[in-house]
Amino acid sequence: MDTTAPAPGDRAADSPAPVRRHRARWAVPAVAAVAVGAAFAAPPLLATAGTGGLPEVTPEELLARVVEAEPQALSGTVVHTARLGLPDLSLVEVGGADPIGLLGGSSTLRVWSDGAERSRVSLLGQASEYSVVADGPEAWTYSSSDDAVVHYALSDADRARLDAMVDAHAAAPPVAGDLPTPEELGRAALTRAEQHATVGVDAATTVAGRDAYQVVVTPRGADTLVGRIVVAVDAATWTPLRVQVWGSDDAATPALEVGFTDVTFAAPSDAVLTFSPPPGASVRDVVVPLPEQPAELPAGAPDPQALTEALEDPTATPPLPEGVTVTGDGWDAVVQLAGVDVAGLLAADPAALAEMAVPDTTFGSSEGAQQLLDQFVPADGEGPVPDLDQQALYDELTTPVPGGRLLESSLLSVLVLDDGRVLAGAVPAQTLLDLAG
Repeated sequence: MDTTAPAPGDRAADSPAPVRRHRARWAVPAVAAVAVGAAFAAPPLLATAGTGGLPEVTPEELLARVVEAEPQALSGTVVHTARLGLPDLSLVEVGGADPIGLLGGSSTLRVWSDGAERSRVSLLGQASEYSVVADGPEAWTYSSSDDAVVHYALSDADRARLDAMVDAHAAAPPVAGDLPTPEELGRAALTRAEQHATVGVDAATTVAGRDAYQVVVTPRGADTLVGRIVVAVDAATWTPLRVQVWGSDDAATPALEVGFTDVTFAAPSDAVLTFSPPPGASVRDVVVPLPEQPAELPAGAPDPQALTEALEDPTATPPLPEGVTVTGDGWDAVVQLAGVDVAGLLAADPAALAEMAVPDTTFGSSEGAQQLLDQFVPADGEGPVPDLDQQALYDELTTPVPGGRLLESSLLSVLVLDDGRVLAGAVPAQTLLDLAG
């Protein structure tokens, strides 16, 4: 594929941006596919399988090489296919290429990354494009169907504070939000592969014309909807090239598949990774707040140091904030949130948003939440995903049940109750209904 000609919104830069080894990414309004990076894992490790001429490697060695490998500069084409059994979303009008489409059917994405903190992912429609461009703590989205750009950035003061945090801790706070790519999903899946599953190496394969090992993760939970996950790993760079997730009720066809159809491991042109709005496009700037750390933590708030240590240790369990409980463990685990104002969140009520935040942070009040909503959802209603009717999407994805509404898919169930409880897990819907009482 041609990785030198910039897509809409590109321009050549006077000089390349400085490269840091961390990925300082800030949230952008993209719909991620089903998360495959939950805690699962690997003892006892299985024996090796046929390697097709590749050097033999044990599951333990392969996992270590993937997790420890440096992210690679690359460019390529990705096909994302979801067979989640969700309702037809065609009635929810979004228009053009849009992340909502990742919830069902097949989508094509183009991917560029410098292997550090600059990347572009473009979701391609029949005659449109939705792009996410990240450059350190800045991000842009561009919708060609609306010719609209949204620029997300920290204030100057928060940028200086973030740089100080990076210097002190050698890593910026991880914030997800990219459109899904095989590399990101694969690394997330394998990073925590240390318990609650068996892991083996399947026969070698070829993905995008490259020799690849296959890691097979089989959850040991008796109640989980996930049957197995297979991650194809490039034999030369240890980069995940494809992720396939099977539901427990269908061993023939993956419910979710994200994989490269072509890939080149070389630094993309600077013009591709540098963004400027196309001529005539509307541009809206959003200042993303970096939450303040209070001198004293409020009751029920997780300790930041403990949270950081838990995130850095794949075997650790992150502390839970007040109002969040977990029933069971591994792939059978169910997370329950209490006191959620779903109607308020769907209506973009700042009070509902404030209740979801840790108290005393930048937006942990109705006033702060209102300021945040004014940034992300302006008065004209042109949000990050144009013309998205959140209530209509919610109604399409869920079905009425006694006391609330239920979302069922081949890999995930979510139960939203009228009393403010929300239960979610990779388990059958009946499991959630039984726990809800």
